[in-house]
This record gives sequence, C-alpha cells and structure tokens, in this order.
Amino acid sequence: MTCEGRILVSGVTGNTGRRRSSEAEAVAAAVAFHVKHLRQGRGWSLEELAQRSAVSKGMIVQIEGGRTNPSIGTLCRLAESFGVNVGRLLEAEPPPSVRIIDADAQPTLWHGDLGGAGRLLVGVNDPAFVEFWDWRMEPGETHSSAEHTPGTRELWHVRSGRLIVSYEGTEYAVEAGQTLDFRSDRPHGYRNPGPEPAETFMVIVMPPGEWDRRRS
Repeated sequence: MTCEGRILVSGVTGNTGRRRSSEAEAVAAAVAFHVKHLRQGRGWSLEELAQRSAVSKGMIVQIEGGRTNPSIGTLCRLAESFGVNVGRLLEAEPPPSVRIIDADAQPTLWHGDLGGAGRLLVGVNDPAFVEFWDWRMEPGETHSSAEHTPGTRELWHVRSGRLIVSYEGTEYAVEAGQTLDFRSDRPHGYRNPGPEPAETFMVIVMPPGEWDRRRS
C-alpha cells in the first residue's frame, strides 16, 4: 500500500479549493465514524489501537473527532490494524452487491508536491482484501512507503512514462507497457525520473486478518 505521503486532501483557493474542502470533510467524517466503530466493536481502548497501529493516541482522538485528515500512512496503518483495506474506512454506507462508482466519488488520497495524485478507484474486503488505484507522478516526484501487512503484494502497470521502484536497496525501472509485481511487506518507494508524467494503475492484494505492529 502506498502508506506514506502528504495529507489526504488539502484546501486551496478557488473552485478547486471548495471541491477539495468538501471532499476533505466527507473523508474526515467517514474515517471518524469507521475508526471509532471498528475500535469499539473490538473492545479496544484508544491505547490498544495506538499500540497496534503505531499511531499516537492523540492522533486517534483527533481522527475519531473528525478534526483532522490523517496522512495516507496513518490511514493505512489503522486499516491494517483492523484487518480491512483503506476503502473500508472511507465507505459512507455498506456497499451493494453490484455498484458503479462515479469518478467524483473516487477520493484522491495522495497529492504530490508537483501536481501528481493517487486516487483509490475501489477497495473490496470480500472475499479478499484488494485495492485498485489510479496513480500519476509528475517528473521529479517521489513517494516512500513503510512496510505493510506480511504477505501483501503490489502490482503496478505503467501506462505511460517511466517509474522507478526502490526495494531492499535496489532500484527497478518499469517502462510504459510493463507490469511490476513485488511483495510490499518491506519498506519501498517510487519516483518518476522524468521527463514526462508516469501514468500507472496499481493493485494491492492483502492477506486477511488484523495486524499488530508490536509483533513486527
């Protein structure tokens, strides 16, 4: 999972700013509800969730109160501690058996410093934990991710441009038309060496079950 980076959505001026502000409020409200519901449903205290997820108690209080948009890294760690994917924390209501997701309902969870963006197109929890992302990195942008739940895999398909993936001290160049498959349960990172944007699709497949980071 792409679990480190900038805040989920950030306000800017103009019409785009109002749209992002509205999106930010919707994301914060959904995350607040689900984190509190999942935590209480398991009988966990704030301290227990903090220890399991490696997210501070103070941050969890802010999240459950809907007073902040957590970073994508924080969101991933919370989701993994509950044994769900990120999409589960963003659901406004239980998904139907068949659903069509509009483009404006696909949240942008990562904003690059130079205009890149990562959108979660869909996340499912049954029968397996899978996330499907549309990822764009502008020339010169980088992104780092901590390790994920043991056994997690990432599949990247580069539609255009070029992506460099760093993994265990080695860099792998993925060209347009190529697909990369690797285990993402170790720290890893991505960068676009330029000179054109890297347009990619990413699929994340996670094993079921809660992950307590105290055991890692």
